Amino acid sequence: MKTKIIGTGHYLPEKVVTNDDLAQIMDTSDEWIRKRTGIATRHISVDESTTDLSIKASLNAIENAGVDPKDIDLIIVATVSGDYLYPNTACQVQKAIGAEKARTIEINIGCAGCIYSMDIADSYIRSGKSKLALVMGAETLSKMMDWTDRRTAVLFGDGAGAFILKAVDDNEEGGIEAIMARGDGERGDTLTAGGRPLDNPWGHLDSPAGKYTYMDGQEVFKFACRKVPESIHEILDPLGVKPDDIDKYFLHQANIRILETVAKFLKQPMEKFPVNMSEVGNISAASIPTIMDMYNKKGLLKKGEKYILCGFGAGLTYATAYVIW
Repeated sequence: MKTKIIGTGHYLPEKVVTNDDLAQIMDTSDEWIRKRTGIATRHISVDESTTDLSIKASLNAIENAGVDPKDIDLIIVATVSGDYLYPNTACQVQKAIGAEKARTIEINIGCAGCIYSMDIADSYIRSGKSKLALVMGAETLSKMMDWTDRRTAVLFGDGAGAFILKAVDDNEEGGIEAIMARGDGERGDTLTAGGRPLDNPWGHLDSPAGKYTYMDGQEVFKFACRKVPESIHEILDPLGVKPDDIDKYFLHQANIRILETVAKFLKQPMEKFPVNMSEVGNISAASIPTIMDMYNKKGLLKKGEKYILCGFGAGLTYATAYVIW
């Protein structure tokens, strides 16, 4: 058996915050943000939780795939901004959609989270433990930002994106041809956000990281520009597939400069790199399924085309998949 993407979905909060809106509450400007990141607007949740976004993206993907939620036997949600420590977000999605027999897993990976989730689901499907999986990234990053810090707050947005994965025969056209995931924990302090402090009757220990998101942008940039091309070659080279053979590169939408640098390293035109960060910003684990769903709903994903999906970020982690649509 192998794994095939049979449905996509996403959901973005209604509230749109422009760069000019941010300039009213912090020392920044539309020109400063656009020049450094390529971001113009982002969607920010006003009264919807991570769970709410997850459920709406899930239902959208289920409708697109034309499947019965009761047949879903695996749900994996990647998020760093869940509403509860427990129950996890996957359990809440399971309840909402009625996927009664599904395993429910939540992973905290960051921007590579949805491709990590896909890697896990692919393993379940290939082992025979799953036949129909819902995987997604969902974030309300706005609750993790210091809204006086233009180095981080201008970058991120809220949203959720989802894939429906199905077990199919090896001889069926299309599917996940190769997938990998890695971590570089030695540099984990490059991108951090603190959790709850230790606080009990016998002791107290503050979180090792601050309450809000901290990022060393230059280090993350260098990490991504090195590891993304490496990972792409790692999965393509053994198959005899060249970067020229790939029709589209769906990379995590973090920064336009990263995409341009990766394109240069791979010697590929920017036309092969879909971009939506200008409208939605960096939505972490929701990034890749969201832009793929946007393309899918516009009829821009073609049967037989070859795609790279690559996420990278907190951990530091990165994950890459080679998919034939």
